[in-house]
Amino acid sequence: MTTPSNASTRAAKAQAQKARDELAGALDAIEDKFNVPRRVTELTESAAAAYRRNPVPWIIGGAAVAVIAVGLVAWAVFSRDD
Repeated sequence: MTTPSNASTRAAKAQAQKARDELAGALDAIEDKFNVPRRVTELTESAAAAYRRNPVPWIIGGAAVAVIAVGLVAWAVFSRDD
């Protein structure tokens, strides 16, 4: 029966540690990707920065949404229910 040499034991331990480090990195990346509160914060900051750079499209979009909402309410109120 042979025992593994000290060098091969160290190499195996180093390889196992490398695999654990890679797995930890992958798990951290997955956690970052699916961290919903963090993603919402990033999206909010991005939208705020876009608004600060150029608010005109945001104002036009808000006005369009308001017109559509008023139109839908008016359609619902004044439409015939035959």
